[in-house]
Amino acid sequence: MHHLVIIVGNLGRDPEMRYTPAGKAVCNFSVGTNRKYTNAAGELVKETVWFRISTWGRTAEVCNEYLVKGRSVYIEGRLVPDPKTGSPKVYEGKNGPGASYDVSASTVRFLGGNGEHHEASGDDEYAGGGEENENIPF
Repeated sequence: MHHLVIIVGNLGRDPEMRYTPAGKAVCNFSVGTNRKYTNAAGELVKETVWFRISTWGRTAEVCNEYLVKGRSVYIEGRLVPDPKTGSPKVYEGKNGPGASYDVSASTVRFLGGNGEHHEASGDDEYAGGGEENENIPF
């Protein structure tokens, strides 16, 4: 079985690049998606959902080079559940409890910007995440 998630949103911060002890590049960044709708009471509701994105290998290097806070991106990847619960990671934030949706990206397309189109696609051995995450020194 396989699942695929597609996310189109904007970077919430600049990417952070790190390397595993084996020298494999890992780039992490957050992507926010926005939705507006009118609820049953006729009130306008604005909703933002945040995703923590991880990319590996050459994809990570390209993302670190071209992405900046605010840049629009298209992400294809898989959800990475909390190993303890099998659900999104739950945390206690300044505004109360929240959940973190982690995604291991297989494809990242850079949208908007200066008119150039860049794509980073991960056929890397680490693109799936998994136990390799334990080798990241952070």
